[in-house]
Amino acid sequence: MRVLQVSSEMVPWVKTGGLADVAGALPAALARCGVELRALLPGYPVILQALRSTERIGRARLPWGDEVDVLGAEAHGSSARLYLIDAAWLYARAGSPYEDAQGHAFADNHRRFAALGWVARELACGLDPTWQPQVVHAHDWHAGLAPAYLAWSTAPHVRRPSVFTIHNLAYQGLFRAVHQAELGIPAHAWHLEGLEFHGQISYMKAGIVHADRLSTVSAGYAREIQTPEQGFGLDGLLRHHGHKLSGIRNGIDSGIWNPAHDDHLPSRYNPGQLTARATNHEALGLELGLAAHHEAPRCAIISRLHPHKGLGLVLEAAAPMLHQGAQLAILGRGEASIEQAFLELEQRHPDQVRVRLGFDEALAHRLLAGCDMLLMPSQFEPCGLTQMYAMRYGCLPLVHSVGGLADTVHPWDPHNPAATGCSGFAFATFHIGAFLEAWAQALACWAQPVQWAALQRTGMSLAFDWDEPARQYTRIYQQLGHAHG
Repeated sequence: MRVLQVSSEMVPWVKTGGLADVAGALPAALARCGVELRALLPGYPVILQALRSTERIGRARLPWGDEVDVLGAEAHGSSARLYLIDAAWLYARAGSPYEDAQGHAFADNHRRFAALGWVARELACGLDPTWQPQVVHAHDWHAGLAPAYLAWSTAPHVRRPSVFTIHNLAYQGLFRAVHQAELGIPAHAWHLEGLEFHGQISYMKAGIVHADRLSTVSAGYAREIQTPEQGFGLDGLLRHHGHKLSGIRNGIDSGIWNPAHDDHLPSRYNPGQLTARATNHEALGLELGLAAHHEAPRCAIISRLHPHKGLGLVLEAAAPMLHQGAQLAILGRGEASIEQAFLELEQRHPDQVRVRLGFDEALAHRLLAGCDMLLMPSQFEPCGLTQMYAMRYGCLPLVHSVGGLADTVHPWDPHNPAATGCSGFAFATFHIGAFLEAWAQALACWAQPVQWAALQRTGMSLAFDWDEPARQYTRIYQQLGHAHG
């Protein structure tokens, strides 16, 4: 199978969240299933600078008249063959892929990501005469127009089926209706069952409506987005298209996230050597200025500091947790108000709280090896990767039971403490009382070292790799390939 992956991010070059991890991991995982995946990306300078070899594939005229070069390339950091849209005026920007350095969305985002979808269509229609995909796999709203442009193609003999993966329904790519003509959106597509959403163009809706198959990043999230509570106004549409929706859990790279072979750690260990975690625990305390010994778990937060991550619950619970002897180590960046709240907490409790603003991959590894718990009380979480990383490292997650968190963390039951298969702690209602009850359960387990170690070993033994998700994607590609000849 030949598959064109279309995404706005991809590790190791551009990352704002889990989408980049998925886009970076899928090529190698799918190759083991016999799928040849090539990745189409915007030509961000950081990617262009990483190229090992490049060739000009062709030139594409965008719906509003601009022309862009499409490059074929090999790049340091990935085994996948890449296609890049070489258009500095669209992609050479300071800031994130979507916002300027002040956090304001780029005014031409509608064009920047329409170009991504349009070039995907051109590649599907033969822009590269040496390689044509049998399936186009578009990821999240940034690539949502790719399935739509394919469906609107007036050349049926080159029609290619598409898969659209929803990574986070909260971000939908909404733009003013005035842009319809310049984006090449036909009049027949502008209606309630097309890509119109409350008078705006919705790139997310375009992908949902026009893709042949839909997926999202956990079975739990596939159910939740069909409800009013988590559907963000698209639950009815998703129920209508539910027959083509699959929930496929994201995987993690078990080679990178493996405490037995992790070069970032002072001391490596495996499930049979849990006592070796103590060296990492002590080293992290010295690195951050936290006491090596404490009366309650040392807790890590490795996250975007955003309200939907449930960090308001942690801030509200911090006083009793710290009074009980807990420690907090926070790594992340996000909304200024949340950053400031954690910095003020650190000032009030300098011996128990440490904040590192930004993202540091090596420190993230050391936090998971040197902390006892990971706090991840997200209000919603399509899949989540950090809780899977944490369990691999014997760092027990405390999570809100939603989406992929509910699918991956089997909570300890204080009424049946010896039950097997438990790997963390959870609460069902997004409320401070429920969070504190889960924290109390964690303290009860912490007081039973044998039980705590059993949960650690269970979590470290769980298989969260990409093999099974890749097999599920491959089956979808094969079904579409057979259906479309």
